[in-house]
Amino acid sequence: MFRRLWSLPRAITVAADMTAKEHLVKHLIVVAHPVENSFTLALAHTYAQELEKLGHVQQTRDLYRMGFDPLLSGAEILSGASGDAAQAQEDIRQADVLTVIYPLWWLSMPAMMKGYIDRVLARGFAYESEKGNVRGLLTGKMAVLITISGAPLPLLVASGNWNAVQVLQDTHIFRAAGFTLLEHLHLDTVSQKMAKTTADQYLARARACAQEHFPATLH
Repeated sequence: MFRRLWSLPRAITVAADMTAKEHLVKHLIVVAHPVENSFTLALAHTYAQELEKLGHVQQTRDLYRMGFDPLLSGAEILSGASGDAAQAQEDIRQADVLTVIYPLWWLSMPAMMKGYIDRVLARGFAYESEKGNVRGLLTGKMAVLITISGAPLPLLVASGNWNAVQVLQDTHIFRAAGFTLLEHLHLDTVSQKMAKTTADQYLARARACAQEHFPATLH
């Protein structure tokens, strides 16, 4: 079943939604899955279509289909982002909201998404650090995470593994970079044999996530 994991006090969520009601919100959706007709990609398409129905603007970056290079080079560590990573940073600059969608493999993101994080959310663009203290540079921007797993979430929680996901991904990456994390929507027990009714329910949850945080624009 789906699990909704709130990441904000209600007052902050309301404030973000009030802002969404007052003006068009620009969204950047980044998705990673090697199989084009995967459920992960279906979630991304459904979420993007719902945002457009609500009157918002979105750009979807399908990392595998666009051939994004996940390899962080020594030159980029020394001199900063270049090529597709520099363009990805510009995409984030232009967006109000970053949504990342990916499956959990070994309780982490696919290597393609991790490479995107390494190259794009780089020091000097997403954060600065001094004596172990990290200062996020992307404050004022919002983020939404949508992840899927084959394992049931209660099992992950009971084992302590889900806490590791939240610490390493929600907090250490996105909050550390300065994003206001609106929601981490996790959909569990996903498989190729998943019933259509279950898949439809999960797609509906992705639409509901967009509707709640980003209501229809006022014209």
